Amino acid sequence: MSSILRELKDINLKIYKKGKVREVFDLEDKLLIVATDRISAFDVILPNGIPDKGKILTKISLYWFNQTKEIVNNHLITTDVELFPQEVKVYQELLKDRAMLVKKASLIEIECVVRGYLSGSSWKEYQESQSICGIKLPPGLKESEKLPEIIFTPATKAKSGHDLNISLEETAQIVGRDLIEKLKEISIKLYKFACCKVEPKGLIIADTKFEFGLIGDKIVLIDEILTPDSSRFWSKDKYLPGQSQKSFDKQFIRDYLESINWNMEPPAPVLPEWVIKETSHKYKRAYEIITGEEFNS
Repeated sequence: MSSILRELKDINLKIYKKGKVREVFDLEDKLLIVATDRISAFDVILPNGIPDKGKILTKISLYWFNQTKEIVNNHLITTDVELFPQEVKVYQELLKDRAMLVKKASLIEIECVVRGYLSGSSWKEYQESQSICGIKLPPGLKESEKLPEIIFTPATKAKSGHDLNISLEETAQIVGRDLIEKLKEISIKLYKFACCKVEPKGLIIADTKFEFGLIGDKIVLIDEILTPDSSRFWSKDKYLPGQSQKSFDKQFIRDYLESINWNMEPPAPVLPEWVIKETSHKYKRAYEIITGEEFNS
């Protein structure tokens, strides 16, 4: 199996932020975002890494950033290490295929979640209240069923612990009515565009989340986009409403962790080798279906 990069120990650059998967370095007016092979579930970082995961996330994001520029500007400058600043190029062997040089943007502290199907936390909420984030839905919907219409369900970005789904009204109080309406419109456009791109290739995007920032007064798409970490991908030819679906994302790991009755609190259990291998395979298949290219690490 490929080597796994869980930690960036020897990069002598100013740290900007360390996330569950990505480490971000401050280059004054730019940022360097490096995707490690760490994986999290239920907002806890797992002790194992997934081979090539950081490279897959970066390559998928690059694909979608290039595809969606007509819908919204994004923060990407380049993923070509040869074009990185000199102080970064010394780490090019480590960073190749897993780093993005991006414009620095002011983060909008909202997760913009778009849902086309009833699954995951939305399915659990629907069973309890017949609604999702305050949006009433028709009775009698099944697990994994396509929703009558695409819905936008924002969430707060928690500093620690689980992100919290909130209503559009609550979101408007945080970021302002005009801004959240623009983010809703852009998010749904991005989701519809991506679905039209991948459904003919046999992939369903059940739901996804976007992050945005501001450069001046301009909205820009940031972080990652339509990856197996930020989205729920299903095989179209195996899709069957009324049950959970086989997926090309980290739902496979969530399902395993729930099957062993982990309490979702640190420390997380060590993943068995078969779970790591299958997860790596699913991420690679997602890349290959989305881009139409074979993945080479």
